[in-house]
Amino acid sequence: MATVLRNISEIRRFFHRNEDPVYFISATNFNLLGLDEWVKNFKYICYIDCYGGKHPNVFCPSEQPHAEFQSIEDINNYLLQHKEVIDFIKKRGGKPKFVFLMFDEETERLSKELGAEVWFPKAKLRTKMDNKIETVRIGNKAGVPSVPNTLAEVKSYEDLRKTCEKAGIGHDLVLQSAFGDSGHTTFFIKNEADFRRHQSEIIGEGEIKIMKRISCRGAAIEACATKEGTIVGPLMTELVGFNELTPYRGGWCGNEILSTAFPPKVRQQARDLTFKFGEQLRKEGYRGYFELDFLIDKKTGELWLGELNPRITGASSMTNHAAFAHADAPLFLFHLLEFSKKKFNLDVDELNARWAEPDNIDSWSQMVIKHTKDSVDICTEAPETGIYKMREDGSVVWDRFDYHRRAVESENEAFFLRILRPGDYRYEGADIGILVTRGRSMTKSFQLNERAKKWIHGIKSAVEGKPLPAASADPLLSDPAFKIL
Repeated sequence: MATVLRNISEIRRFFHRNEDPVYFISATNFNLLGLDEWVKNFKYICYIDCYGGKHPNVFCPSEQPHAEFQSIEDINNYLLQHKEVIDFIKKRGGKPKFVFLMFDEETERLSKELGAEVWFPKAKLRTKMDNKIETVRIGNKAGVPSVPNTLAEVKSYEDLRKTCEKAGIGHDLVLQSAFGDSGHTTFFIKNEADFRRHQSEIIGEGEIKIMKRISCRGAAIEACATKEGTIVGPLMTELVGFNELTPYRGGWCGNEILSTAFPPKVRQQARDLTFKFGEQLRKEGYRGYFELDFLIDKKTGELWLGELNPRITGASSMTNHAAFAHADAPLFLFHLLEFSKKKFNLDVDELNARWAEPDNIDSWSQMVIKHTKDSVDICTEAPETGIYKMREDGSVVWDRFDYHRRAVESENEAFFLRILRPGDYRYEGADIGILVTRGRSMTKSFQLNERAKKWIHGIKSAVEGKPLPAASADPLLSDPAFKIL
C-alpha cells in the first residue's frame, strides 16, 4: 500500500529524496529562486543567464536564430525546441516534470514530445481563469467582492456613460480589458479626453471590466489550492507606479513582506477571502499555485478583489523565502506535492493558522528596476548578480558574488539579480534587474523611503550605454508587449 505523507517533516524528506528531474523553464529563474535547494534533481532552464555561468543549477543554451519574442510563451517554446536543451533533458534521463511561469498549448505539445509532464493545470483552463472578467464572476460565487463594477462591451464614450449610470458607479472610472499586464491594459477615465486617448484599446475589445475609481493601496497574497484545502501565504504590500522604478503608471514594480504592513484585521480578512477564493477555484477545476491582488480602500479600509494570477508570479520569490517557508516548507512545494500524485494528509487549518502568526513573517522587500527614460541605446556596463553594500555616504558598491538572498546580513546589504547584460538594448521599460533588501522600501505612508531611493540610484548609476548605430534605430526596438518576470 502506498505510504501517505502525514506531516511537514515527511513532505520535506519526500522532496529531499526526489528522483525524477523537475525543471523550471523560463526567461530567468527569478520566480522560483532557491527552490533547487528544497527539491533534489530540480534544475532551471533559462534564456537569460543572470549569473555568468556561476549558478550550479541554471542551464542556459547558446543563442540560436529565432523570430522576435512576443511573449514568455514564445521564449519557452524556443527553449523546448533548442537542441542543447533537448540533449540536456535526455542526458539526465528519468521522467521529466516541467513547471513554467507562462505556457500555452504549443508548450504543452512540445513538452509531450519530450516525454515530460507539465505540473500545472491545462493552459486552456489557466487562460480562462486569467480573464479579469471571469475573476469577478469566480469572486462573486466565492463571496469575495470586487470594487463596485459592471462588465460590458464599450462602443463609445456616450455608451460608457449610460452603462455607468445604469450601474450607479459614477463617471470617475478604471477600465480593464480581459487580459494583459498592469500598467498596459488598465485605463483611468474621468472624461471624454481620457477616453479618446485610449479608445483604440477599449472599443472592439469585447467585455470590459468597468470599475468605480477608489483611492486604494495594493496588496498581494499567494496561495495553493490542494485536495486537502487551500494553503495561504502572507499578505504583501505592492510597489506600484513609482517613476524611479517603472515608466508605467499603475505598473507593478515590487513587494514588501512584513508583519505590520497592514492592521491585523485586514491581514486576517485577506487570508479568509483568499481561502474562500481558492476553495471556489477547486470547484472550477483549478488546482495548484495562484496569486490574488487586493485593493484596500484608503478611506474606508474595505478590502476588494483586484485580480487573479493563476500561476506563480513576480512575488513568488518573496513568499517562498519568508520565515515560515524556512520553518516549514516553501508554498510552491505544496504545488509540486499536489501534482506529484503522492498521497498526503495535512491539517490545512492548523498550517494556515501557524503561517498567519506575525513571528513567521520577517521583513524583506524587492524592487524591480526598469530603465525609465524615453531613450534607446546599447548597454555596455551593467551591475553583476551578487551582494552589494551601501556606504555611509549612500553610495552603492559591489561586494561579492552570491546567488542566495539569505546572504544579505543587514539593511546596508542587498542581493541584486541582473537581467540587463552588456550588449542588450536598453529602452524605456527594459528590466535592469531585481534588488532584494532586508527591511522596508516604503514609508508608513507607502511612498519610497530614502534608503530605497539610494539603492535604486546606486544600481542605475552602474549601468552605462552607447548610442545605437544609425541603421539600428528602427521600430524593432519598441517596448515589448510583455514582462519577463
